[in-house]
Amino acid sequence: MIKMNKKTISTILLIIFLITTILTITNTLLQDTNTSENQTGTLTINNKNITYEKTGKCIKVIDANTIHVYGIGRVQLTQIKTPTQEPQLTQSKNYVQDKCLGKTVYLNIDDKNPKDQYNRTLAIVYTDTLDINKELLKNNLANISYFTPSEFKKGEV
Repeated sequence: MIKMNKKTISTILLIIFLITTILTITNTLLQDTNTSENQTGTLTINNKNITYEKTGKCIKVIDANTIHVYGIGRVQLTQIKTPTQEPQLTQSKNYVQDKCLGKTVYLNIDDKNPKDQYNRTLAIVYTDTLDINKELLKNNLANISYFTPSEFKKGEV
């Protein structure tokens, strides 16, 4: 029989508690209640009706214009180009993290060009109250980078 002192038992119990807590928090962050039946819909942002095709929780911000959405994968914010130099790069990424990370995002996927060469979904990204693509432009954290083919007209994003 193995003898354990109180300190060893306390340490083991603390480790079990920490692992359980971490798994519970992770499960809460990753919980995705979306089904294919409730993926499409409309939002109203600044008195404008927005149509979206997919929705999910943003679980990671890769860079200033690429996020990871649970159940969808990597999403490239379409028709914009974010800075590649510091400190603007960090400012843009921090803005996207603040607005998207851990929140439900709504994607208007480019129907004419739904994926880029890296297999990222190309979309305009919305939160409950913001058009993230437009907000990056408005706050001088990105520039327009229009390409074709695209369902979005030049200047629409």
